[in-house]
Parts: sequence; structure tokens; C-alpha cells
Amino acid sequence: MGETVDIGRRIELVPMDPHFHDISVGLYCQEKVDGPAYLVHTYSGIDGIEGRMAFIINAMCVLGGMEKTADGFLQFPCRQAHGLAIKRIFLEACKLTPGDVLEPRPLHILDKKTGLEIHVASQGDGVYQVTAEGEAKDKDRRISFIAGGLVKLIHLEDQRVDTVAFDCAYAHDEMVGLLLVRAPNVRAVIREQEQTASRGVLAAPSKQ
Repeated sequence: MGETVDIGRRIELVPMDPHFHDISVGLYCQEKVDGPAYLVHTYSGIDGIEGRMAFIINAMCVLGGMEKTADGFLQFPCRQAHGLAIKRIFLEACKLTPGDVLEPRPLHILDKKTGLEIHVASQGDGVYQVTAEGEAKDKDRRISFIAGGLVKLIHLEDQRVDTVAFDCAYAHDEMVGLLLVRAPNVRAVIREQEQTASRGVLAAPSKQ
């Protein structure tokens, strides 16, 4: 009789990985002694699967500022859940191919809608301020909108119109840089995530 392994509770799913034989890949959460830990898992056993899983895990570490534990799980340095952000980090990592360069995203973007250069700067204790360079109509309103996008994508505390904060009081520059590029179009990002969550199930080995 095979041994049943507790991999945790599934919190996100990529039903078809277009970069690796359309396998399904899941993200699972387990409660550890020192806080929530996350596992990237697939039931597929096809050749090369170990490399694909290792790439996704490494991408989550580089792009999301996560740490890999000795037993193969992932945790944030603050040991908090960041339950909304972890899903987005996983989905973004699964979009990448081995040919993509893995490096932390910068804390600035060009806002295509207004032409403003948007910057996010750490103020310490998990607080980040959004500013903009350039001239545009409703500049302050755009700053507020992008700050609000970060609040929705990462579940941050909205302190002021241009300032957001992590409740763990920890700096998460990699996470903020990764999701900043999505903040100007946050409604589309949330819609995409909802559509992904509604498609398919994590297929058993006989189905892959």
C-alpha cells in the first residue's frame, strides 16, 4: 500500500503549464511551527519535471523574495502568510520559461497611460511610498490609483493616498517590484486570477 503524504491545502492552480507539456501545477500551504510554508507540486512524472519544478521554485525565490526550506517548502523571510501575494508570485513564476532572465524587478515602472515614471520607495518598517516623475493631468490621482492597486494585489494596509504598508513591518522589495508592474491594471489582473482559479483541477498522474 502506498504511503499518503500530506502536502497541505491547495491554494492556487495552473491547470495547464504552456511552457512544459501542459501539465497542471498546484501551490499548497502547510502550517509549520515557524509559520505558513508553501509547496509547488505536480502529479506529473514525465521526463524533465524535476527541472521545471526547480525553475518555478527558484523564480518564486528571486522574484518574490522567498526562501527555500530544507524540506523543499517556500517561506517569506517574515514568516507571515501574505496569502494574496503568494498566489500572484506563483502565477507569475509559472509564466516564465527557462530562457527568461531571473532577477528582481525594479521598484519603478513607466505608466503607459500617463507617461509618468512611477517609483516606489521603502520608508522602513514595511512602509512604501509611491511617487511619480513627470507631468500629467490628475497626477496625484494616478499615484493614489497605483497605490490602491498594490493594496489590492498584495493586501497591504492603505495608510495614505500615496503610502502603503505590510502588516508584518518587514521590507518586501522583490514582491513589491514584481507586482508594481501589474498595479496600473489591477482589475485585469484580478479578473485573470479568478478565471485561472475557475479552470480545471490538478490532474492525477494517469491524466498527464
